[in-house]
Amino acid sequence: MSPPTSAIPDRYYAIFGVYEPLLTALGFLGAIADPRTTYIGQAPWPEDSPPPAGLPRATIVTVIQLAHVCFLLGFVNFFVLSTARRHLRDQVALQEKVVSALLTPLLFGDLLHLYVTVWALGDEKWNFRAWTPMLWTTFGLGMTLLIPRICWHLGIGRYVDARDGLILRKGTSGKSAS
Repeated sequence: MSPPTSAIPDRYYAIFGVYEPLLTALGFLGAIADPRTTYIGQAPWPEDSPPPAGLPRATIVTVIQLAHVCFLLGFVNFFVLSTARRHLRDQVALQEKVVSALLTPLLFGDLLHLYVTVWALGDEKWNFRAWTPMLWTTFGLGMTLLIPRICWHLGIGRYVDARDGLILRKGTSGKSAS
């Protein structure tokens, strides 16, 4: 059995190092291009109170700042994962620790993001027909990141040093792995 060269296989890298930064970049560009649509799409509006025609400057700044933070997190993923794969290629156990240090807070962030969004909807949280397309998109895309992060942490489809390293070390020492 040959040693792996990455604790973040290509499929996980494609999700967290390419797909997620792309999503966050598109969200940021969308917020810059149309902060009002971004703002009013966050939650259903009461039928008797339509969304405002314009937004206060503070609301526009807040929407763009929030989008910028998401954009920044996406690109932190790209740079940390790329650097770990490139410079820790021969130290997969260390690479796994670095990647875990990145993906663990993001996993908690995914869970909290979905929970806080539902909580903030108040009485409208279970009125799915009233949900905006952006709200559905938030949940759908959130799941496309949450589920792979859980899978990575569970060691599905990747090298886990605590599990696989023992087998690998036994195999290279000449002892049987039984």
